[in-house]
Amino acid sequence: MAEAIRPQVRFLSQAAVEQIIEEAFELLEKVGLFVENEVALKLLDEAGEKIDQRRSRVFLSRNLVEKGLRSCPAEIKLYDLEGQQEYLVGQDEIHFDPGSAAIKLLDPERLEEREPRTDDLVRLYQLVETLENLDFQSTALVSADVPKEMADIYRLYLGFLFSRKPFVTGLFRVESLKPMLDLLLAIRGDEKSLAAKPLAIFDACPSPPLKWSRLTAESLIQCSRLGVPSELIPMGLTGATSPVTLAGTLVQQVAESFGGLVICQLARPGAPVIFGGSPASFDMRKGTTPMGAVETMMINGAFAQIAKHLHLPTHAYMGLSDSKLVDAQAGLETAMGATLAGLAGINVISGAGMLDFESTQSLEKLVIDNDICGQVLRLVRGVALREKPLALHLFQELGADFNFLVLPHTRKWYRQEHYFSSVLDRDVYDTWTALGRLDIFQRAGKEVSRRLNLYQRPERCREKEVELRSIMTAYARSCGLEKLPEIPGLSD
Repeated sequence: MAEAIRPQVRFLSQAAVEQIIEEAFELLEKVGLFVENEVALKLLDEAGEKIDQRRSRVFLSRNLVEKGLRSCPAEIKLYDLEGQQEYLVGQDEIHFDPGSAAIKLLDPERLEEREPRTDDLVRLYQLVETLENLDFQSTALVSADVPKEMADIYRLYLGFLFSRKPFVTGLFRVESLKPMLDLLLAIRGDEKSLAAKPLAIFDACPSPPLKWSRLTAESLIQCSRLGVPSELIPMGLTGATSPVTLAGTLVQQVAESFGGLVICQLARPGAPVIFGGSPASFDMRKGTTPMGAVETMMINGAFAQIAKHLHLPTHAYMGLSDSKLVDAQAGLETAMGATLAGLAGINVISGAGMLDFESTQSLEKLVIDNDICGQVLRLVRGVALREKPLALHLFQELGADFNFLVLPHTRKWYRQEHYFSSVLDRDVYDTWTALGRLDIFQRAGKEVSRRLNLYQRPERCREKEVELRSIMTAYARSCGLEKLPEIPGLSD
């Protein structure tokens, strides 16, 4: 039978894609890129690039960018904690993960934001481990009960104690990079094994406009040398830190990403790089950065189209909301963003669970978003032609009694054709009333509890616990913390 046609969405003509790329080349050659990292500047100098040393401005040549594009892999494979399950990051494969680095958690009882603590991070990792439509974890919360100097490594450490899924992460301080990479090496055993089976993606954000800082450039260099994928996250704000037009912001986003890609390829040719982003359509009326705005989604979708033209893996922050509660606005923005991201074939889609301009996570929203992601995954599979003939033989088999419920054909294909939600209400009114008239947020709360009760800690997490704790404890002491917070669930 013929394969199903994958539904797709495109935002740019081929001519527009080429024009944006061409202007990005010219922008780097004529205006240049600010690079604040001495190692990166040395690599660029050795590559023969023109550098204004006084201002740390590099004028990147088209030839060097094109050379970097040629050496960059079109696909990346991630692996779980055990190194067994493989995830393709490339082509039109899509993988959802929670939105990262939230500094607040929505308290489901008080419906107020509060600072997350160690037990909140543990519960989030345990929950995501049970969410079948989120392939990846992310360091989605920043714990407030440890010093800020160790918050980035601590959240990754906790994740490896409780989850087997690959991680999307990043760092806040240059000093955290080595111990975070040491955690990865502890799990894989050595550098060769880590490069062969990457376990984590490291986000690195240029500072708009047109700057790679000491921190983010160092992340690019060290991750590239170890074969750890770098995810480039430009964050232009239309009309504020990037041009007000969507197309103008795309030119800047491509130029900034070209700069990051070149640094990665100079550090190690063939280093895995993902073209991602977290731009926003800046709301000048409110002074806010709406991630749920349709224009934000359009920038992300168009950028992914450009990256695919360049044969690069893709990422975007989509499938999240600017609402402060898990309400109708949250559903609208999340579902719209996740759907457009899926139809654009974006490989890594970050945002599940997020509220309030990427600052807040909600476990209840994570459960709801798991269903949204499941429906998107079903959507992109398209309409399959299961048998030949498609239906004629069924009518002939039934005769005058058109009762399709009794057919073996119905039993055979029912679960493959349909997605089944865990929290969406599809009961009749009387049943819904009898069950307590619960809204979706209340049902999601019950589903959070159910899934946490089902969670089982992976054996590999137990095996690596002592080695991981040794790395974390040593770094904590360097940050002035003699004893780590009590971590629930380690005695199981």
